[in-house]
Amino acid sequence: MRYVLETVRHGGLSGAARALQVNHATVARRIAAAEKACGAVLFDRLPGGYAPTQAGMEAARAAESMEAASAKLDLSIAARDQRLSGPLTVTAPQLIVERVLASILADFHAAHPHIELTLLSSNETLNLSQRQADVAIRISDSPLETLVGSKVSEQRAAVYVSHAYAERLKADPRPPLDWIRFSHWSGPPMDLGLSWPERRIALTVDDMIAAIGAVRAGIGATRMPCFLGETDPALTRLPDVGLFAYPGIWVLTHRDLQRVRRVETFMEFAAARLRQLRQTFLGDPQA
Repeated sequence: MRYVLETVRHGGLSGAARALQVNHATVARRIAAAEKACGAVLFDRLPGGYAPTQAGMEAARAAESMEAASAKLDLSIAARDQRLSGPLTVTAPQLIVERVLASILADFHAAHPHIELTLLSSNETLNLSQRQADVAIRISDSPLETLVGSKVSEQRAAVYVSHAYAERLKADPRPPLDWIRFSHWSGPPMDLGLSWPERRIALTVDDMIAAIGAVRAGIGATRMPCFLGETDPALTRLPDVGLFAYPGIWVLTHRDLQRVRRVETFMEFAAARLRQLRQTFLGDPQA
């Protein structure tokens, strides 16, 4: 039934195979077995792929209920586990891991070697209610109500350039500013208007890692959270531009897991260490 559910969720065999980490043939065989057991056709085999029948949709809804019940039971059992050992899965955005979290994980492992850490470094929001992770480090203005934890710091963003590009700007104080644009942004922030009225798009990128590489190469300027710009020795702030609001840093878990000893211990450890980096997150050495 899980194969049926994932095929419906992902619109065909390819997505289901990726989600289940198997090949297409395995998904097709499992669906055929489910149809034989149910005595009904669950998917129409069309030139464009597998399309769920009415029976298939009913089967998917039943499977979804089974999945939710299983996840609820899993959480309930996990909440009784008070060992300071065993598995602990943490999820965090890739750049948070690279710049600040990796050293925190190293110190936590040294202090608690019997806790088996798994790190899911992803910008995707994983479902903690389904135990895809136990603890999430998230950048957010409003985390889900089903999650509990604490905001460890506010954040700010600033506009950064390479040192070489900063020197070129000093030589010609007000040239057109070359801007590295994100594909989901319309262009430079309006707040640049007074300081840098002339701007031009030098490059469009689709993620922050690409943007950082482009700024380091001296292609132009872009806005990024201060914890990235302030910890990169190749970058410096663009002169005469202030700070921008940016979503805060949270350490979160599902409410049913908050009293699990290893979860609670890790959250307290990580939150304390992240709070020590408040000046970096705010881009203000006086904070």
